[in-house]
Order: sequence, then structure tokens, then C-alpha cells
Amino acid sequence: RLGKAPDWSTHRKPIFSVDIHPDGTKFATGGQGEDSGKVMIWNMAPVLREEDEKNEDVHKMLCQMDNHLACVNCVRWSNNGLYLASGGDDKLVMVWKRAAFIGPSTVFGSSSKLANVEQWRCVTILRNHTGDVMDVAWSPHDVWLASCSVDNTIVIWNARKFPEMVTCLRGHTGLVKGLTWDPVGKYVASQADDHSLKVWRTVDWQMEANITKPFNECGGTTHVLRLSWSPDGQYLVSAHAMNNSGPTAQIVERDGWKTNMDFVGHRKAVTVVKFNPKIFKKKQKNGSSNKPSCPYCCCAVGSKDRSLSVWLTSLKRPLVVIHDLFDKSIMDISWTLTGLGMLVCSMDGTVAYLDFSLDELGDPLSEEEKNSIHQNIYGKSMAITNTEAQLSTTIIENPEMLKYQQQRQTSTQTNSAPGTVGPESSAPKLNSVMNGESLEDIRKNLLKKQVETRTADGRRRITPLCIAQLDTGVKSTLLLTSASKIEPIKALDSRFTERSKATPGLTAAITSTAGLTALDRAKESSSTPAQKECKLKEDTSSDSEDKMASINKNLMYSKRKPELMIDGGEVVEKRKKGRPRKEKMTTSMVQVSVPPSAVAALRLPTPSTQKAFSLQVSMEPSVFLEVENEVTVVAGSKLSQLRCSKDGRDWNTLLPSSVVTAAGSSEDRMLSVFSSCGRRLLPAIQLATPVSALHCTAHFVMVVTAGATLSVWDVQKQKALVRNESLQSILSGTDTSVSQSLLTQQGVPVVGLSNGKSFCFSSSLETWSLIADKADSLVQCADFRGCLSSHDAPVSSGPLAVMQGRYLNAGRLASRLSSTPHHMQQSMTLAFLENQLASALTLQSGQEYRYWLLIYSRFLVNEGSEHRLRELCKELLGPVHTSATTSWEPTTVGFRKRELLREVLPVIGENLRFQRLFTEYQDQLELLRNK
Repeated sequence: RLGKAPDWSTHRKPIFSVDIHPDGTKFATGGQGEDSGKVMIWNMAPVLREEDEKNEDVHKMLCQMDNHLACVNCVRWSNNGLYLASGGDDKLVMVWKRAAFIGPSTVFGSSSKLANVEQWRCVTILRNHTGDVMDVAWSPHDVWLASCSVDNTIVIWNARKFPEMVTCLRGHTGLVKGLTWDPVGKYVASQADDHSLKVWRTVDWQMEANITKPFNECGGTTHVLRLSWSPDGQYLVSAHAMNNSGPTAQIVERDGWKTNMDFVGHRKAVTVVKFNPKIFKKKQKNGSSNKPSCPYCCCAVGSKDRSLSVWLTSLKRPLVVIHDLFDKSIMDISWTLTGLGMLVCSMDGTVAYLDFSLDELGDPLSEEEKNSIHQNIYGKSMAITNTEAQLSTTIIENPEMLKYQQQRQTSTQTNSAPGTVGPESSAPKLNSVMNGESLEDIRKNLLKKQVETRTADGRRRITPLCIAQLDTGVKSTLLLTSASKIEPIKALDSRFTERSKATPGLTAAITSTAGLTALDRAKESSSTPAQKECKLKEDTSSDSEDKMASINKNLMYSKRKPELMIDGGEVVEKRKKGRPRKEKMTTSMVQVSVPPSAVAALRLPTPSTQKAFSLQVSMEPSVFLEVENEVTVVAGSKLSQLRCSKDGRDWNTLLPSSVVTAAGSSEDRMLSVFSSCGRRLLPAIQLATPVSALHCTAHFVMVVTAGATLSVWDVQKQKALVRNESLQSILSGTDTSVSQSLLTQQGVPVVGLSNGKSFCFSSSLETWSLIADKADSLVQCADFRGCLSSHDAPVSSGPLAVMQGRYLNAGRLASRLSSTPHHMQQSMTLAFLENQLASALTLQSGQEYRYWLLIYSRFLVNEGSEHRLRELCKELLGPVHTSATTSWEPTTVGFRKRELLREVLPVIGENLRFQRLFTEYQDQLELLRNK
């Protein structure tokens, strides 16, 4: 049922935003007033019931607020319904709260008819933006309020302490016109006119993903770009994307931020996407067997073409399309919390209400069922232990302690969002969506069948047609249930375009001419199974990240699965060794050449010689290396050329033998080292056996040779840090090989083996130290999710994180091991965290050491381990009076130990049991500071 919302709810000027109150009794609109911005609150009853509409005693307008100095672009109720936030062209965000009723007050400058039935007053004004505010959004549990603006920024406000600002997210280069929070509070996403959609982490407010491909073709602009996150958190849907020159709403999967699917069919740009807050399951027919059906989501899409489409993620086609609903572009959509009603507003100054039935949408899951889906996918958040209740009656003597106690209470509320912290698990996904045939194809039939009547007072009532019932000859039953089934289905739909243009900003790549010819041949004749597989993948893949090709085996350095990328339409391997290069390229650049002489028996694989290859060494500044072997023959000897371009400036050099591998900084048996502008830094170094892997970080160079030896040099000091150290002791077993290697910024070499173990060589201890083991049961069973804080920046790029796999389980398995006794679980977690600390120290990885130190401290505080806490504080504080015999070092991995103690103390202050310990060390620190 669709009712054009009555005349009384129009501003008679453009309405840019509409939002229904969580309790469903009222809704707010925002737009242009006579000479100011206008926020209005309306009664929902007359929209829902015709008798209420006719009843003069039922108020239609509840309140009008004209405080904004210019047009209002967005209004949003907080999740608890206590506040309304509005953002406008006056660069302000205003937060409104209902005031005690004083009696009807008339709207300023109006006739006495327009009386405010409810009093809403502005309780805070948030000032930071330097341009029009386009969108505002409350995070789950109303912890934060985000606002975005044409000043290209997103500001995160502390919704518990207005007008405090948490951070300002910069990165967009165009007007930011839409915001949406991930329902579990881990991310916030924004979309801007710069043809990008960016996902930001809430843990450290850094950018998690930058999605540009679906927006490259977009021309023209829309007033808003309201994107939306699905209630299960698995899909993010954008506004204004293009596919095959047709407007679409792009579906971005949370898993890997893949962009393989979209909603197609609108004739003009999509302005707004809004997911229904409910997750649904198929309605059980009477007498049918109760087969559990896969849950799905429902999404409404509004466009500049004045039409609205509603999609279920279990259907290929839209459930319903309503054409020419308004005279101008759709600006905003809001669902009722029940999931069955929807308000849509337009630039033409009107609002429409749509009413759905359970038969059309399905049965909504209860909040409990929805929460259990969240918990299955994202993990439980830590429950507060019983001791808290007993401690809550303790008297707090220390004023500092009181401060940390209050902070802890607010943070406990903050973190109570299911899975606000704790990495995500790979639980089964909800059904995905495939875009159906173009709506255009069936549009003519629709318009004929779309019934339009007029009520007595001349208003239009449109009866929408349920498209899902049209028989298209395509069975639109279950589409996708898991990621593994995506590949073949993509091939069904020709509307998926091959997006294989060169992707800017990808890290180092080694081009294989051999790999390419294999692919080309595969296209011509499918003679061998490998090539057939090649062809199948080529045809079915619809995104560069899925492009898998059987690259020339000589190129593979390891038993790791090759991660492939498309570079200018060519297939390339992501990087020789596991870690994407983030470091800025500083001094050295190295490359490897092979003399024609025979080589001794090899232990580790070496790269094969190719005619030419190129790779990107770093992104910032942009540095590329190009190698051409045997470019020319002079006096009977073949010369090879190494070319390097840095920020548009090129240099090149000639070498008397073929170049095998080049790294950001790499030769077979002959190692040459150059500065970033091409100056030779060291004479060619003769190696005992050919190079297997080569790395250059800062001013350090690392070589792993085929003879299974490791060397590291400090080019600046021109000295060896590690000399021909054998890998014999760590390569236990015949089938173990090196699968990954890296060199840290501090010059510590790290080697990952095919058996899942990773070692670093400590030059101070002169030993191999185990820093990661995929099979380690401690890693599997440690449960430290309750010790993660939203303030800690996760260290996903540190050497420890890279070798252990980016997402540590953080107790994903632990939650399934609920039968494990608590003391056992506690011991395992403790052992794991102490391992992490020791490994970060050996790797000299400062940020990771600090990160794990704070988690370790929180764990000790939660578990009440006073002895260990005291020992930790004592080590960080050091001796108060220094003497000649003191061996205490005041710094560790680049941090001052006492500064670290200052960070640990507030954590201790959160547990009243440690009041004495807290006061004692706080006093000592004060004493030392005053010294």
C-alpha cells in the first residue's frame, strides 16, 4: 500500500531528509524554510490511519524548529530516541532534545493555527565543519555521532560528551555526501564526489579500505550520496555507481571489500540506499515442512529518475518498483523499526509512505535472533565478572582513581555493542544479491499494471505492483549462500562487467611474460587442463582480485598461494614474499645478476631469468624498477639495463650480466646496491650461492641465498649485521621450505616457513627466535577480546602481525571452547600475551610492543594478577635512585619506560582492588617528575 503522504506534511520547499523515530510514533523532516533551514517533527498516526487523518483533534505537526540559518540536509534520531541531530548549509550540527511541556507555543511569525504541541530545544551546537553539513549518523548504541561535509572531512563527535570532538577523518578529495555505520560499530563508511567510498576503522580511526573502481565512470553529481550498511553487517551498498555505463547501487562485501555485485535498473543516478533494520526469513506456509531458510535482508533504492525500487537479497529481481512517485529526485528514505513501513521524501517538497506486509517481505527475526547472528559472525563481547558487583560498594579514596573508574564505566557501556571489539570470524554469510535484468525491459508492462486512483480530495494513491511475482522464466530461488559459490554464478549475468583496468596504488609486482603467454594460449586453445582452468577463471571472474592464473611456475618463490593482481590488464604476482611494501623507499636499491657459470646444488628455490620485468618498490613516493636483460651486445658481452623512476625522474645503469630479481632494494651471486637516485653505494658483492630472496628496508639489505644462508648488511655504516647465518637449524624436516621473508625497519630479518613457523634472527642474542607458529594451541585458545580497547590502534602492518596472519583469533576458537575451565583459559591467554610481548621486543617492533603491553596490562587487571602487575610496574619504573651498579635501561624499543608506565596506570585505575598499587606507583612517578 502506498499513500502519498498528506499535504500537511509538506514543507512546500525541497525536503532533503526524513527519519522515523525509533518508537514509530513520529517522524522528522529537514529542508528549506522561508528564510532559514527548517526541521519539523510530525505525528505518524495520521499517516498510518485514515480516521486519525480526518480527526481534527489529532495533531499532525508536533514541532517546528527554525534555528538553522540555512537549508537542513539531514535529520537523524539517535538509536535510543532521546535526541535528534540535524546538519545544514550553515555548517552546523544541532542536537535536539525534548523539553518539559510548558504549553502550546506558536511557531514564530505564523498564525496561531501552527502551534508546537511538543517542545524540542537545541541542547548543543557542534561547530567544526567549514562547509555545508551533508549527512549525520549515530553509531550503534549512540557512542559517537558522525557528520560529513562539503569541506571534504568527516567529524566524529563524542555523543556521551557533546560538544567534544573525537577526531576528524581526512582523505576524501571531494565533497563528502553520505555516511553509514557498520551495525556492530567496527567501521564507519563515507561516500564523496571524488568517486570513492572509504571505510574507516573505529579502533584507530584509520582508513581500512578505499573503493574507487565502481565509481570511475560516474559523471555528473547528485545532491546526496546516502549509502547504507546491511543489518547483518555483511554488505555495504553505495549510491551513484556505474556498471557498463548504466547507473547502479554498488554492493561491497565486508569480506575483502569485494565489488562483484550491484543493483541495476534505475535510469538515472542512485541518490539514496536504505537497508531495512530487520533481517528476514521466508514466511512458512501453513502445513509446509519447517525447513530453516537462509535469512536475508531488504534494501530500498531511490534515484534521480524519481523512482523507488525495493530489493530482497534472496531475489534476483527487485521485489517492487514504483515509477514517477514524485516530480523530482528522491532525497531520503526511512524505515520504521518494525521493518514494514517506509517514508520517502523528495526534492519536490513531498513525503510518501509505503506499507509492506509480512507476506511480501517475510518474517522479521527477533532482536535475540539478530544478536545471535552478530555474535556468530563477529564474536561476543566480554561480560563483566561477578567481582565488579562486590567492588562497586568500595569507597574510592584517590581522586585520580575516581576519574579512571568513571572512564571505565563509560567505556564499558561503549564496548557493550556486540563485537565492538574482537576480530571477525568466517561464519556463514547471509544470502548475497545478484542484479537482475534491466528494469527498463519490463518497465512498460509495469506502468500499465501500476494502478493509480485519486481520493476524494484529489490526492494520488498508487497501488504498487509486486514484480517478484512476474514469471521471468528464471528460477530466483536461493542464489548464493557462501563465498565459495560466487564464481560460477557471476558468469550467468552479462551485466557484470570485467573491471580489469590498471588499479592505481597497488604494491610491487613482478610481471611474467611467460605467465601472459600461457593465458593467451589458453584463450586460443584449451588443450591442457591447466589452461582450461585458466580460461574458466578468466571468463567467470568479474573483479581483478579474483583473477587467478596459473603463472609460470618458475616465478613462484614459495609454496604460498600466489596472490595475483591485474596491472594494466596483465597478470602479475603480488610480491615475491608475503608482505606488501609500505615503507618509504630510502637509500638503497639492489638487483641480482646471473653469470652463465654452473651453480652448486641448491637448497632453496631461485627465480628464473626473464627477458624483462618491472615492479613497484613503493607507493609514497612512487618508485618503479624496470629490468631489461641482454639489451645490447658490446664486444661480445651481453649488457642488461636497470631503470628506476622515482616521482617522474628516471635513472638507469648497465650491468654485465642478466638481472634475476630486483627488490625495493636485489643479483644472483653478485649483489649490487644503489641509492634511490642511482648512485652505486657498494662494490658488487660476491655471494656463495644464488639469491633466493632479497629485501631492502630503510638502509638495511637482506639476502636469503639458495644455499639456505641469511645475510643482513647496514649500508649506512657499511657493516654486516648477520653473516652467512645458516637456516639449517630452523629448516627441520625434509619438506620444509621458506615461504615468506621480510626485513623490519630496524634491520631484523624474519623468515616464515612452509610449516607455519616464523623465526627472526636476533643479532644481539645470535640465535633464531620463534615468533609465530600457526599451529600453536595458545594462539588458538587465547581469549583476550575483553582486553581490547577502542583507543588502541591495531597494528596490522607490524612484522609480528604480518607473520602471524593479520587477524589474530582473539579467542574466536576460545568462545567455542566454553567447556575449558576458566583457570586453564586464563593460563593459556597469559602465556600467549607474554609470548607476544617477548616477540615484539626481539623484533624491536615498538608500536606492537606498546599495543600488546596495554592488552597484557588489561588482562592482568581483569584477572586480578597483582604479583605480575607489580613486577611489570617495577620494571617500567626502574630504580628511583641510580647507582653505578644499576643495569636498568630507561628506554625499550624506542619508548621511555616511564612513559609506558603512565599509560599502564589508568588501566590499573579501572580496578578498585589495585587502589594501593595505583597510588604507590603514581606517587613514585610524581616524585621522579619533580626531581
